[in-house]
Amino acid sequence: MMRSILVGILLIMVAGVGWLTFDWYRGQNAGEAYGAPFTLVDQDGAEITEAAFRGTPSAVFFGFTHCPEVCPTTLFELDGWLKQLGDEGKDINAFFVTVDPERDTPEVIGSYVTNVSDRITGISGEPEKVLAMVKSFGIYWKKVDLENGDYTMDHTASVMLLDRAGDFAGTIAYGENPETAVAKLKRLAAG
Repeated sequence: MMRSILVGILLIMVAGVGWLTFDWYRGQNAGEAYGAPFTLVDQDGAEITEAAFRGTPSAVFFGFTHCPEVCPTTLFELDGWLKQLGDEGKDINAFFVTVDPERDTPEVIGSYVTNVSDRITGISGEPEKVLAMVKSFGIYWKKVDLENGDYTMDHTASVMLLDRAGDFAGTIAYGENPETAVAKLKRLAAG
């Protein structure tokens, strides 16, 4: 009984954080294309710019390949949601942008992403250019040193949804109910 109550409270908290994130981003970015112009490289080493986020709806996740849980889980779930949509979601482009460009070269991010999905495109590039792009999207990231001399990255864990014009259209929070996530992607595809 107590466990059910705690799980219920946790789900309410996750939904609340998701809504607050969505509401904040919507208020910050209403009526304008999201993010600043950028020139980076995709997982195959080809140039990619903000134009990739225009013309079709996009789902954009910011993370890193050394991430122990959030990033692989999110990419796996995003791939599953897109597969669940089938033809209904065929026009949604999905991207994984590194917040750790020092380690996540195009080759590294390409290998990482293709192990999970053929629908998601990895994005990397020169560290200063990548981090400028990440900042322009209002994504939080911070390098955190570990005791063994290694490091990890704290970062925003929501999938950003962009409409066909590149405008902010919402978020999918980490741990969000899968049915809600799929419904958001359906709305994105229909928009």
